[in-house]
Amino acid sequence: MTSLSVNINKIATIRNSRGGTMPSVLEAALNCEKFGAQGITVHPRPDERHIRYSDVREIRPLITTEFNIEGNPNSRFIDLVLEVKPEQVTLVPDTHDAITSNQGWDTLRYCSLLTDIVKEFQDHNIRTSIFVDPNLTMVEYAAKTGTNRIELYTEPYAINYPKNPEDAADPFIKAAELAHLLGLSVNAGHDLNLQNLRYLIEKIPFLAEVSIGHALISDALYLGLEKTIKLYLEQIHAK
Repeated sequence: MTSLSVNINKIATIRNSRGGTMPSVLEAALNCEKFGAQGITVHPRPDERHIRYSDVREIRPLITTEFNIEGNPNSRFIDLVLEVKPEQVTLVPDTHDAITSNQGWDTLRYCSLLTDIVKEFQDHNIRTSIFVDPNLTMVEYAAKTGTNRIELYTEPYAINYPKNPEDAADPFIKAAELAHLLGLSVNAGHDLNLQNLRYLIEKIPFLAEVSIGHALISDALYLGLEKTIKLYLEQIHAK
């Protein structure tokens, strides 16, 4: 069964726009759990423009569901992950000035680097996931690193879904099937929403986790967080 991990970066963005502690990132994380989310995702960036490293340390001991930390594995990020020991770390190759994640890893080019990082995290019993585009070569070389999972970068799916859902999903289905064949679990994330989520899960029923932030938090502005999480869970678990 696919799990919903809520990315709470946008809560931190709102807080940081005014300073202070409102809205509370910690309270948001706890409420997401209370309302049914099976995981919490955070993505601290070097400039801490949304989630701060202090947020990660504050959240870790208080949540009871799965904790997933995303980020580019520079030395500071690696130290943070090894300190707080989340259930999962997702390696994302975003640059310091990226507004949001906009590409997967070139796992062929960076296979050796990723292999070393994956091993370091796994030696500390932290499950690893590598953010990849729906490219079969990238999936193949992700598997060579020894990672536990991949996360498919789904923005292209979301963009093309309104035009032709079948064509939009096709490369993601093929990438997921190859990953599954190679023994990897498969996550997905980026621009998934209430309109396109169910179709992807129908086509890739073995998805382990979807990580959703921007759309879910945006929907919550209109519908409320509790109702919004319920609606996303209904999409994920619809028969």
